[in-house]
Amino acid sequence: MYDLIVIGSGPGGYVAAIRAAQLGMKTAIIEKYPTLGGTCLNVGCIPSKALLDSSEHYHNAAHTFKTHGINLSGLKVDLKQMIARKEDVVKQNVDGIQFLMKKNKIDVHHGFGSFVDKNTVKVTKEDGSSETIQGKNIIIATGSKPASLPFIKIDKERVITSTEALKMKEIPKHLIVIGGGVIGMELGSVYGRLGAKVSVVEFMDAIIPSMDRTMGKELQKSLKKLGFDFYLKHKVTAVENKGKEVIVRADNGKGEIVEIKGDYVLVSIGRRPYTDGLNAETAGVKLNERGQVEVDDHLRTNVPNIYAIGDVVKGAMLAHKAEEEGVFVAESIAGQKPHINYLLIPGVVYTWPEVASVGYTEEQLKEKGMKYKVGKFPFMASGRARASMDTDGLVKVLADAETDEILGVHMIGPRTADMIAEAVVAMEYRASAEDIARMSHAHPTYTEAFKEACLAATDNRALHI
Repeated sequence: MYDLIVIGSGPGGYVAAIRAAQLGMKTAIIEKYPTLGGTCLNVGCIPSKALLDSSEHYHNAAHTFKTHGINLSGLKVDLKQMIARKEDVVKQNVDGIQFLMKKNKIDVHHGFGSFVDKNTVKVTKEDGSSETIQGKNIIIATGSKPASLPFIKIDKERVITSTEALKMKEIPKHLIVIGGGVIGMELGSVYGRLGAKVSVVEFMDAIIPSMDRTMGKELQKSLKKLGFDFYLKHKVTAVENKGKEVIVRADNGKGEIVEIKGDYVLVSIGRRPYTDGLNAETAGVKLNERGQVEVDDHLRTNVPNIYAIGDVVKGAMLAHKAEEEGVFVAESIAGQKPHINYLLIPGVVYTWPEVASVGYTEEQLKEKGMKYKVGKFPFMASGRARASMDTDGLVKVLADAETDEILGVHMIGPRTADMIAEAVVAMEYRASAEDIARMSHAHPTYTEAFKEACLAATDNRALHI
């Protein structure tokens, strides 16, 4: 009998297992695929960043190196090598998780996990054989799968999801992206930089619509420079695969049908919780109408010894959110009193410029009727950004109108994925905009833009604009 069984080895699952082992629990983890790490390490966060970095290097070599005084000739993309490097990066990370399981004496069971009862899980292996294991506590960490629309037939050849977009055999001539969210913008960027024409069809009136609207507007401006076309407020009505051509039809909101022709369609309209075959109901676990596992504030299901974390429960589908939840549950089982502030889990879009955000958006503050002030600072005015030719974007700080407490920080620009951590620290300690404004930031750095935006929020005191 294990103290804890974790079903799923993504960032939520494997981190939960490690923390449980650290706390002295006899722990097992179940993974249906041959490799550990889940979507994030195998077909998500890690491989997409590898391709984003490779494509950004190529784009700079083609477009900015000359200005830097670096002249190249005969520049071309070796997509096969780019994909091979990506796979090597994935392997290194996946092997790292395998090592961590051994180091922490966690038993790894490869196979498909499904409930027999609230303490028993059946593991069905690839060859059809199975075994059952028992645990005092069980964590469901089965993650999510790409979502689609009922009338779209994903053939994985021309009509693809993010999984297939990470292993293309050719650069699309015209990639049509259905969905203007994070995944679509990142993978669209990869192929846009490599020379593909990219058209984005989005139902909402903005790209990355869940983030502060200023970010979407700024990112759209930058992506237009890459040659992106945007069809906002367009509802896709049909996707037709004609062999080497794919046709997307969309209602433009005026009763007119727009036809877009390309050679590949990337369907990136979000992800759905993955509970297929889990047999949650056999253990008495309730799912909601969206297929999510229902949990309370302690991430416990309606069955007291069964918990759920990550993409399979409510909240943002983010690897680092799942990790925090994994630690939270392991520590809760051990009798500790952990805490997660969901407002302060940052969101990042790894395009270039990068987009990063934490706390309330301006739209949310308006909706809540909260009085706030805004401070902005553009990277165009940053010495460091000028030096690196990364002048697109800005930092936007939202602070309480009376107390000056920072309520939200939204950044689009160079290295904002890393810079946002300063804002998270500040907000965890309930810093005011003036607190950050009075801290010394090294010069020249990108982070000075955060200080300047805080100065701007504090009686409009920005120094360099």
